Amino acid sequence: MKVQPYLFFSGNCEEALEFYKKALGAEVQMMVRYKESPEPPPADKVPANWGDKIMHANVRIGETQVMASDGCPQEGAGFKNFSLTISAAKEADADRLFNALADGGQVQMPLGKTFFSPRFGMLTDKFGLCWMVGVFEQSAQAAA
Repeated sequence: MKVQPYLFFSGNCEEALEFYKKALGAEVQMMVRYKESPEPPPADKVPANWGDKIMHANVRIGETQVMASDGCPQEGAGFKNFSLTISAAKEADADRLFNALADGGQVQMPLGKTFFSPRFGMLTDKFGLCWMVGVFEQSAQAAA
């Protein structure tokens, strides 16, 4: 069994995916635009001018598969009550990834040493998605 996040960007999915490509090395493995769908979405659910918007995308970030879409605009954007967590291999990787994601976003907790990680921080990126970035494998091994 797998649990995979499905993110709805309410109209700026393509911009977000380009940002994650640069910031995280994300790889878009599959993408379907609304105009490419073999079954058109209900007219009352998707605006007529959304043909070029992303209906569905599969994206690989590191070892994780994430799904994304522009979603329906009436749903509105909002990533609330969860964070995506990046487990970096080294402190330098955590720094690089955190700084890339923080570009245009807001840092809630700057990177620093904690009791559970030699390097940990939290931020909200410019798309409103919350991230926790840290080095967890080493701290888990040190505790063992």
